[in-house]
Amino acid sequence: MASLVSFSSPSSFVSRSRCDYFSQSQGRIDFVKNGWCLGPGPSPSRRPVVLSVNCLSPGPGQDSESEPETTSSAIATNWTDKLCAGLGGLGFVETTYLTYLKLTNSDAFCPIGGGSCGDILNSDYAVVFGVPLPLIGMVAYGLVASLGLQLSRKSLPFGMDESTGRLIILGSTTSMAAASAYFLYILGTRFSGASCSYCLMSALLSFSLFFISLRDFGLEEIQKVVGLQLCIASLVFVTLNTSYSTSQPISSSLAEIDLPYFTTEITTTSSPFAVSLAKHLNTMGAKMYGAFWCSHCLEQKQMFGLEAAKLLDYVECFPDGYRKGTKMAKACTDAKIEGFPMWVINGQILSGEQELSELARVSGFEYNEFSQLT
Repeated sequence: MASLVSFSSPSSFVSRSRCDYFSQSQGRIDFVKNGWCLGPGPSPSRRPVVLSVNCLSPGPGQDSESEPETTSSAIATNWTDKLCAGLGGLGFVETTYLTYLKLTNSDAFCPIGGGSCGDILNSDYAVVFGVPLPLIGMVAYGLVASLGLQLSRKSLPFGMDESTGRLIILGSTTSMAAASAYFLYILGTRFSGASCSYCLMSALLSFSLFFISLRDFGLEEIQKVVGLQLCIASLVFVTLNTSYSTSQPISSSLAEIDLPYFTTEITTTSSPFAVSLAKHLNTMGAKMYGAFWCSHCLEQKQMFGLEAAKLLDYVECFPDGYRKGTKMAKACTDAKIEGFPMWVINGQILSGEQELSELARVSGFEYNEFSQLT
């Protein structure tokens, strides 16, 4: 910091010159100028004009001390941005894998929990308003990972400033943590005794991202956004609760039942028409999907009678019984069962009990066979 400028030329001199050189020594910079000077005598003379500049180092509490603090704060912030990007990327990979399994109806590899893990991932709670839950998680993790990476590089899209980017991350991680808390409650109350390693890992990632993103905000800033966080968490709870209370898939009505598999007895006798129709349906590849506990499925079989029912291509959707979290057989899942019984004839779906005449019409059962048998 320049504190003193002194001219080592007499005050009576007037200089008009250009700077020829300068020298620096022990914190002082001397600027030496050669110029035409008017001295006391009648003739002009050349004398140097020396400008001495003393430089003082900043004192305590000035900018030199604040710079390391600012630098360390920036390094810490950059570190949390990269951590958010890393954890978000890990969650994105996990949910992408689960989304693939959900969309392809494949079984998940569960290192811990065994079959109960797959049952939870394929239960009613793995879908929100018809959208697979892993797909929603994949979008959320992808958003956090992308913004975290861009914040670490100081290059946000759409002209977004840094504070807006951090606020979006905080809102996203708040919703993810709230959803994880809700699902942990469901896991403990509806699937007691079951274990899901993917669910626990996702919850750990969500809570970690929430606290990491919260760290970037000071106490005063947190007090300003706490109302927004409460609104986001409440909205998540209401949305999930509404979805699960209004959408009741097949297995939801039996959520609290542990039912072993059993067979039902068909007591009616088959007519020649029913036997011939059953043979026709079997030959053309028509299938009847049902469940052992379904009374309407039993009534449909009673229409055919004992002999004809044995000829039907019947698919049992719960061959191992039903208990909490049990998923349907893959053949039933692939057929996208909407209710029991369900017929698939030439690609056409018929839901519920069907009259034999209707089955004959849809399957193209010829009239001459019908009239001969009647």
